Amino acid sequence: MSRPMRTAFKEWAIVVDALARGEQIVILRKGGIHEGKAGFRLDHASFLLFPTRFHKQREGVVESSQARFDELARSWPPPDRVRFELVAEVVGSRWVPDRTAALSLRGEHIWRDEVIAAKADWGQSEGLHLIVVRVGRLLKPVELPMLPAYGGCRSWVELADEVETAGAVPVMEEELFRERTSRLLG
Repeated sequence: MSRPMRTAFKEWAIVVDALARGEQIVILRKGGIHEGKAGFRLDHASFLLFPTRFHKQREGVVESSQARFDELARSWPPPDRVRFELVAEVVGSRWVPDRTAALSLRGEHIWRDEVIAAKADWGQSEGLHLIVVRVGRLLKPVELPMLPAYGGCRSWVELADEVETAGAVPVMEEELFRERTSRLLG
């Protein structure tokens, strides 16, 4: 995670915050509308986390995260800017085959059961991708202009500017991270 980077992964701002605080180490993804019938593909092993403010996020997370959402909303940059504070490295992934298996992940993430069920059921096949990420905090946040090319329902964005990731500090202690990773990936 120590190089200039342009690749960013779009995720709900409240989930990015949960990743930043070590509350969760997983990203669950089915695919965005722009990803077509093939759905989501894990195209990059490391990326910046691009916080989004769409999809009625507050209602889509557990109650304790709803209060956190209200706190965060007061400090977001203006809509024409995006703030990057985190870089993520994929340490493993697996397919979660169905709604039941997806719902068994309760406690490993902040999404409400209804959101997870909808994600698992969406599209042509049941299930979703579980991606375990090691998150690092950038030495200093970087704000960039929010360009029209970054919009839309897609997972991956190639930024116009590079963001330096050298010196990013892991947000979770290594032993705890390994323990949680083992539980999630087996």
